[in-house]
Amino acid sequence: MTDAIRASLLATSRLYADMSESMAGPVARAADLLIAALRAGGTIYVCGDGGSAAESQHVAGELVGRFLRERPALPCVALTTDTSILTAVANDYEFARTFERQVEALVRPGDVLWTLSTSGSSANVLRAADLARRRGAKVLGMTGRAGGRLAELCDVCLRVPADSTPAIQEGHLAIIHILCHLVEETLFAGPQKPQG
Repeated sequence: MTDAIRASLLATSRLYADMSESMAGPVARAADLLIAALRAGGTIYVCGDGGSAAESQHVAGELVGRFLRERPALPCVALTTDTSILTAVANDYEFARTFERQVEALVRPGDVLWTLSTSGSSANVLRAADLARRRGAKVLGMTGRAGGRLAELCDVCLRVPADSTPAIQEGHLAIIHILCHLVEETLFAGPQKPQG
């Protein structure tokens, strides 16, 4: 068992080393996209399925709450949290429209739709991204190595250089924390909250 644990941790460390070489530029562009929208009064909307739904809610928690700095709340909404909307749309229309319908109701020019899909092929995420673009919003995508169709719909697509879902999600979590840190450091100054 300890050998399996060590192997898993070493694989993650190799992934992060690879990401540090290949993804710094794209992550900086993603940060610029988020910062520009927030400075202009836009809102960030986030969506994904399964583990990516949990990561969407993690993003909203970090931005509406705080990451490291004590600062004003930032406008960020996870489209994964309202079970009444999700089940009504899935029942009355189809599951593939669960995020698209919310984009139709909420997303405006100047906003950002932050999408997460390990495959880049989740139908409900693709439909939401397509509509957000047509509505004049920017689209930030996070996928695995392949990118899928989502990569074509994004202003910036962060493609973690991995193929397995767990590894991609580990990469996504690291990037989420980096982006939240960059947003805070760029938009706000002040004392950091003590860790512990």
